Amino acid sequence: MKLNKAICFLFCLSAPPLTAQQPLSAIDWLEQPLPVTSIAPNTFQEPSGDTSTGVITPNVVVMPLDNQRSDAVGLLPPATTGLPATLWRNSQTKDLVYSLSQLSSEPLPAVQALYYTLLLAEADAPRDTSSDALFLKARTHALTEFGAVDAALALLERAGSSTPALFDDWFDLALLDGAEDAPCKALSQTPSLSQSYANRIFCTARAGDWATAALIYDTAVTLNVLSSIEETLLAQFLDPEFIDGTPPQVPPGKMTPLLFRLYESVGSPLPTGNLPRAYAMADLRGNSGWRAEVEAAERLARTSALPANRLLGLYTARKPAASGSVWDRIAAVQKLDNALKSGKSANVAAALDPAWAAMRNAGLAIPFAEQFASALNSANLTGQAQELAYTIALLSPAYETAAQSMSKDDLDVAFVTGLAKGDPPRSAARSPLEQAIASAFTATSTSPEHQELLDSGKLGQAILAVAQELDEAGRNQLGDITSALSTLRALGLEDTARRAALQLILLPERS
Repeated sequence: MKLNKAICFLFCLSAPPLTAQQPLSAIDWLEQPLPVTSIAPNTFQEPSGDTSTGVITPNVVVMPLDNQRSDAVGLLPPATTGLPATLWRNSQTKDLVYSLSQLSSEPLPAVQALYYTLLLAEADAPRDTSSDALFLKARTHALTEFGAVDAALALLERAGSSTPALFDDWFDLALLDGAEDAPCKALSQTPSLSQSYANRIFCTARAGDWATAALIYDTAVTLNVLSSIEETLLAQFLDPEFIDGTPPQVPPGKMTPLLFRLYESVGSPLPTGNLPRAYAMADLRGNSGWRAEVEAAERLARTSALPANRLLGLYTARKPAASGSVWDRIAAVQKLDNALKSGKSANVAAALDPAWAAMRNAGLAIPFAEQFASALNSANLTGQAQELAYTIALLSPAYETAAQSMSKDDLDVAFVTGLAKGDPPRSAARSPLEQAIASAFTATSTSPEHQELLDSGKLGQAILAVAQELDEAGRNQLGDITSALSTLRALGLEDTARRAALQLILLPERS
């Protein structure tokens, strides 16, 4: 079975794993008629030179895999990531599953990009892998928590998702993505793929075999294997006349993709704002109002699960209908976008600060920087507007290029300028945080606390631990910041270290 959406990944060919990374954007995207989330890896390359902009579309052929190969599956091979095939081999599955379950819901953006690289990497399975494909499922669950539903689907489909171990996860993700035709067809051909009667009823009815669906439903009710909410919603789904005689169903405390789609199917669609991030995908299928689309896109953009250019496209689709909250943000971004198109520096300067403040306050500074940094650099700004544009550039993928053009005599930004080049001057550090970062960039080895995992050959687990340590450190656990950054640099993750340090300094609200 082919992937039912074209998921294209932008990445650079990488050097061996212990070389430094090239400064890359966390994500790149292709325009699609539907929201296709495509995640580019944090590849491991030298931080100087040009960034490749080549787009490679993986030729995904799905075939049955043995248990070990299922847990080894990835979208990004070692030649792309620079990570060795032994990345996970020496770790225990239970340890990796636990670590992946502890990832924060909105990591520091640089850490988020590193997580995507690890989650999508193709590498040998842990030695103790089993028929349950627990490690693969842990990775897809983590991607789903970030809202990267298409990437999770791609992993499962490459593994061969028509197996009892993977089918239910495949079905759930397909429901979120509005792409349930393929799993429903597989389930109709092989009912043993899922133990869920609810799944079978839904798919059988969608295929138009209402009589068989009703028979399976009656059997499930007799066996008492449906929850009360499943029983009611499936009854309404099978017989719309039943809706009029049934009081509205209060959503359960724990939503499932099938229940969510059943609510939608019986004419009671649920708002997604209070549901897990992955459900925001539903508002991008063209069935929701503009405000719901924008708010869903913002949720996904905060974790780099939606491209900045798609968010901008939604922002500029039409004129704001009102004022307040999201409408003010849309208006501010539209004003800046129009000012940049006008080519008038004064207009850009007037529009920049309100737009930046609105996006930064909404947790969208990184998408804003990715979308506007280059245009702002060409806007011939002066004074405070120029200073703000430089800050934005340092938060963009082109941070090193921006730093190279900055005057060495500008002492106010000497530290972050040096940091962007990989050599922050300790003499210019003006806070304990900057001093901690400077210490990390003068260290010549990994932190001792990470050495045990590395000595055991558990590289992937060690990188996960370092990333989590940095993400949880915030701005105040200075020892953890120094420890994590020094280990990242020693392992060749230079771009991650630089971008994380810049974000800690320039975006205190994200740390």
